[in-house]
Amino acid sequence: MPTIRRAEDRGHANHGWLDTHHTFSFADYYDPAHMGFRALPVINEGRVAPGRGFGAHPHRDMEIVTVVLSGVLEHRDSTGTAGRLRPGEVQRMSAGTGVVHSEMNVGNQELHFLQIWILPWKSGLPPSYEQKAFPLDERRGRLCLLISPDGAEDSLTISQDVRLYATLLELDQRVAHELSPGRHAWVQMMRGRAWVDGVELSAGDGAAFSDVGRLEIHSELGAEALLFDLA
Repeated sequence: MPTIRRAEDRGHANHGWLDTHHTFSFADYYDPAHMGFRALPVINEGRVAPGRGFGAHPHRDMEIVTVVLSGVLEHRDSTGTAGRLRPGEVQRMSAGTGVVHSEMNVGNQELHFLQIWILPWKSGLPPSYEQKAFPLDERRGRLCLLISPDGAEDSLTISQDVRLYATLLELDQRVAHELSPGRHAWVQMMRGRAWVDGVELSAGDGAAFSDVGRLEIHSELGAEALLFDLA
């Protein structure tokens, strides 16, 4: 049976400029029953007011993936990397031996984004950064590979045995993914509503699946989702 994490049950903090929900334990939110899933310790959904954001702060030994749903996020880090992330684009930062970065909402509207942390397969890797656009047509009605350990299908590379897919489903569309024996999946709904292996999930919901073989996502009215294929 899948483990379901409903949106309304997530950790929540509202700092005025930042309204954030935590799928797993994070910062001041601690729930021993929700400490992550496999190599996936953090899925945070945040909304940041215009002109505000996260000032320079450090990370190390973590693969950090950012997906923007609306607005514009500006990234700067201590390696000299700078860039702006918009809807349809995905960013991967490997903190490795240590990096200091900032993330700011430089648009004139609310920034809505997901930030995902993945444990690397070993510590002490050199810091690195990638950013890439994945157009809607690449995700519409199919599973588009965003992140993989080997850069398959022109995806971003990550230092862990994790493959991250995105899909955008319209009226009565469905996609399917084959999980190899011993593999696990986490599905995170970003928008809309869909049925995943017989479980109904709405925006903000997530669910864990293990050893299910074929995993199908079906939406009657439209949905946008992430699928993690994990060791």
